[in-house]
Amino acid sequence: MEVFLLCAFWISLALVAYAYLIYPIVLFGCYSMSQLRTDLRYLLERKDRRVRELGDGGLPDVTFVLAAYNEEESLPDKITNLRRVDYPPAKLQFVIVSDGSTDSTNEILMGIDDPRFEVFCLPTRSGKAAALNVAVSNARHNLLVFSDASTVFETDAVRKLVRHFADTEVGVVCGTLRFHASPESQQTEGVYWKYESILRLMEGRLGATLTASGAIYALRRDSWVALPPGTVLDDFVVPVNARQKGYSVRYDPEATAYDFAPSTVKGEFSRRVRLAMGSFRSLGHFMRASMPGFTRFAFISHKLMRWIVPLFLLGMLFSNLFLLRSRFYQGAFIVQFVVYIWAGIGYFFQNRIHRFRFALLGYFIMAMNLAFLVGLIRTLARREITWQRVS
Repeated sequence: MEVFLLCAFWISLALVAYAYLIYPIVLFGCYSMSQLRTDLRYLLERKDRRVRELGDGGLPDVTFVLAAYNEEESLPDKITNLRRVDYPPAKLQFVIVSDGSTDSTNEILMGIDDPRFEVFCLPTRSGKAAALNVAVSNARHNLLVFSDASTVFETDAVRKLVRHFADTEVGVVCGTLRFHASPESQQTEGVYWKYESILRLMEGRLGATLTASGAIYALRRDSWVALPPGTVLDDFVVPVNARQKGYSVRYDPEATAYDFAPSTVKGEFSRRVRLAMGSFRSLGHFMRASMPGFTRFAFISHKLMRWIVPLFLLGMLFSNLFLLRSRFYQGAFIVQFVVYIWAGIGYFFQNRIHRFRFALLGYFIMAMNLAFLVGLIRTLARREITWQRVS
């Protein structure tokens, strides 16, 4: 029995460490070698390594695709932002689908006086996947740019995205999302997102971009596959489908959009539960998908391991409880206990300690792991997933 407990503890500890520490170190090493090889090639061949932006005459026609549900607060600013995009107006089409909205979203959309905007108001709520399918089916152009109603594009973001499609092997280009954060989210989601952005940048340089941000990415229409009903991780499924068709996926950190982070950990928790349910329901599809080279390794290390870290945390804690006769395991238990106390303090005193750097980080990390555990349980219980805004 003790051998089993020892194995459970050390395997759980190793896998938690791998997900959060060892994989980023391995990724950095691979990224550094790739960057060195690229630099040496540049020094020897003197070829321009950057993707050049296209002049107005060479820019392709683009269709913006947007699904909205009860977005009356965000839509006026979004519409203004779309009109200010630095792109030839004659080459733009905007397709917006309201997914059975019950607020004034439909009235706002129907009041747009601009021939470039095409609006579709679904009579009943069908889900984001269905709304996106409707939008894409009404797109006139071969390049699609996906966005969210609350997302504000930098004026040059579309130019940054479409320049990559001069390479006919490119099917998806992912932009980068930055957040306007509340005092609480600056100490939680803001810190975590910086860590995630570094990983995405390195994976992108290695040709292993795993997921787009649904708020800003571009797609070659030939790589589009209609989304099955109930799809939650559309920004993950779409790049996977593009790879299945033989296209590559790129990440451009210069193509930037801004959004508002959930103002509280509670709001982010609800979103993560839905993402977890979508992740587990789509796991079979992801495992069968074609992920060449480093991409499969990155998917398992960055995504799959993160999804099941809560199980390893529980395994490490409960196995440790039966190994307390040794001073080492007593110390290991104290460390875990301190981390959970740190998270508990963040939960109970979040409004008082958010000014202190990293004070809420333990609370955020544990809450996000709990969200994936709840998502797993709800998936096994076959609970339904509802697309909704997070405040």
